Amino acid sequence: MTDLELQQLRREKWRLDGKPIRTIEEARAFLEDNGFCLMYPRRPALLVPTFVGAFVGAEDRLPEWQHAFKDPRAAEATELMVRLLRERTVFEANLFEENNGFLVAASVFPYFYALMGERNPKLPPKAGSRSPYSALACDAFALIQREGALSKQKLVERLGGSISTAALDKALGELWSKLRITRVDYKANEGSVWDVLYRWAPDAVKEGVGLSVPEALSALVSKYVDCVTAIEQADLEVFFGNLIARSKVKDTVNALLAARELSFVHVSGRSMLQITPEKVAFAPAPRSAAQ
Repeated sequence: MTDLELQQLRREKWRLDGKPIRTIEEARAFLEDNGFCLMYPRRPALLVPTFVGAFVGAEDRLPEWQHAFKDPRAAEATELMVRLLRERTVFEANLFEENNGFLVAASVFPYFYALMGERNPKLPPKAGSRSPYSALACDAFALIQREGALSKQKLVERLGGSISTAALDKALGELWSKLRITRVDYKANEGSVWDVLYRWAPDAVKEGVGLSVPEALSALVSKYVDCVTAIEQADLEVFFGNLIARSKVKDTVNALLAARELSFVHVSGRSMLQITPEKVAFAPAPRSAAQ
């Protein structure tokens, strides 16, 4: 395989070849096929598809999240993405950039939760010197847990005091990064709507809690390799280093190679990981009676 052939395979899989997604059915299929994607491209670039790229059908001049507000294509893509959130086909996580959602297909999300989520999701977070949660984050969680899904505007009103939007955004980000809450809707006049994840997606959370870390990481590594078609091991470790220790990623890759679920392919002289192709059994042609 050459670099050019690899890039073309990715373009087709990531819908950057002039065949944009337009319907909710196409959007579902795109996420299910790839497993996950960013909403917008980021700098430095990350080897993962983007939802806005698939919506546009190209990779040139795509808006980043900082400029999405003035790009009508981004508004249309966001509307389609929010429909996926509402129907629980896709879940959104805060992984790379707070304003650039990482979208995860429902079928893949339990594995993602097993790595990032809390093992006792109903237990309220507690603030403290060693806690990743601020007092405001704990108050926000308790309020959402008690009253149900709330928009950011209503959270400000219910929490009272002189809470700034920036402080609330930071608190929600703390909860979101640990998958305590998730964005479930967006309303133009009220902003994002949040709910506790275990109530919004009880089956996915229950499945994720029951998965071991090695099992979940194996599934995610395999899905990511399939998503990018082929990748150098160092780049794969960089990607998953955002989720878990790179030493665990190396162990997982070695286990998948030993099980022959992954194998190496040469791409323009470089050795890359790929999903091991299925072997096609050779069936000899039947001999005729005359033979």
